[in-house]
Formats: sequence, C-alpha cells, structure tokens
Amino acid sequence: MLAGYKEFMSRGNVVDLAVAVVIGAAFTGLVNSMVADLLTPVIAAIIGEPDFSALSFTINGSEFTYGNFINALIAFISVSAVVYFFVIVPINHIKQDEEETHRDCPECLSAIPVKARRCAHCTAEVTPTA
Repeated sequence: MLAGYKEFMSRGNVVDLAVAVVIGAAFTGLVNSMVADLLTPVIAAIIGEPDFSALSFTINGSEFTYGNFINALIAFISVSAVVYFFVIVPINHIKQDEEETHRDCPECLSAIPVKARRCAHCTAEVTPTA
C-alpha cells in the first residue's frame, strides 16, 4: 500500500502540479499587490474616486449596487493588463527571438538555420534570410 502511494507521489505530474500551485499562489499575490498598490492609486488619481461600491440606485424597493460591478470590472481589467504586459508580452518576445534562429525548408519543411544556403536534410538550395 505504501509502495503504491510512493509511486503515485513520485510521478512527474503530481510534483509538477504541486509546484505549479505554489508558484501560482505566489504569482497571484504579486499581481494582486501590483494592481492594489500601483494601478488602483493611478486610477483613483485620474478618476478621483478609488472606490465605487457606494454607487447604487433603487427601483421598487430593490437596490442595485452597480458600483460593486464597476469595482470588479476595474479589478479584472487591471489584473488582465498586468498579466498581459508583464507576462505574455515578455514571453512572446523571448519565443520570437528563439524562432528567428530557424525556419522551415520550402522543400521538406525541416527546420534549418535562417542563414543556411542549403537544407541539411534534403540538400535543396534556399535563399538565406537576414
């Protein structure tokens, strides 16, 4: 019974998932702090109102607190902007730099260096790119 548990825990998927959860939790704290401590004060300085939760209206005795929705919308847009500009854009830039070192051969579609004059796989002549 313990051998099965040991085998289960030593699988790469379980360890990878545990590491991802821990890093994800730390990253969540980082993004939330950036939004709360840096972006929200900028929005408050521009708009003049840091919290919209007091905004509401009443119809037939039912209160609609649309200010909470505005707060949630601003938080969502802020978090998604932080993730996009500070995670996605740098990773895409790194991937683009890696992709520019190789290209596909027009004849056999194998990966060849961008400066190659001939494909190493099918020996087709190719025009080097800058």
